[in-house]
Amino acid sequence: MAQRLLAVYAHPDDESFGSGGTIATCSADGVEVTLVCATRGEVGEIADPSLATPENLPQVRERELRSAADALGIGEIIFLGYRDSGMAGTEDNDNPNALIKASEEEVVSALVEIMRKKKPHVVLTFEPGGGYGHPDHMAISRHTLLAVQAAEDGRRFPDRGEPWSVSRLFYGVFTRGRMTAMRDQLAEIGEDTSRFDRRLAEGHGWPDDETHVDLDVSAQADAKWAALRSHRTQRGTFSLFSKLPEDVAKRLMSREAFALALPDAAPETRFSGLFDGLP
Repeated sequence: MAQRLLAVYAHPDDESFGSGGTIATCSADGVEVTLVCATRGEVGEIADPSLATPENLPQVRERELRSAADALGIGEIIFLGYRDSGMAGTEDNDNPNALIKASEEEVVSALVEIMRKKKPHVVLTFEPGGGYGHPDHMAISRHTLLAVQAAEDGRRFPDRGEPWSVSRLFYGVFTRGRMTAMRDQLAEIGEDTSRFDRRLAEGHGWPDDETHVDLDVSAQADAKWAALRSHRTQRGTFSLFSKLPEDVAKRLMSREAFALALPDAAPETRFSGLFDGLP
């Protein structure tokens, strides 16, 4: 029986930036990979007006995601159908269909049904801070944690399938070490590093010694690069990598780190991969 991975993210492109190399590695190893995407990125950027309009951006971003999924070996994409909530403090936060407006019970119920149907051994999502504080990232992280806990409890959502126990829930994390390395590479080629300087000064970045998996994904660097480039409308988020020589960018993207959220583990626990030690 194949091992199964469920990745739960908020927008098209989250899967590529956060854990694209790991997803591609798992797929290449025969793991069945399913992606849940809560929204279609309705208020993302449009890097080039020839690529999309505000009206058709959701459809364009869905096509971009399907292209990225092909590059990473994702077998199935499930959309939850919520609307992109936008960055904190914007008018999009108040849209009644925004993910952050959805009730916790509603989102958790939908995720529980998916987990009981797909029966993943490992689940991936954002860490609680959402990487950089995006409201949707934080919301889907919280809902995913609650859904993993509820999926195994037969008293919760009994109409959503037979209980299923996920073996491990991991948070994808961007460590301070990786943030510092990227900042140094940009400085070396004369690019503006103020964004990284500010975030490092504010204490952003997951502590390097609080990760449980630090995975070398260099064998899948080309797949991750292709997935990132599939998200053509979002080139602003990709621009930090695009400013670097391709070989340098791929090298910086060649490691991905994860922190074990469930079950509890000793701080010194380390795994060689997401499925290390699982049957």
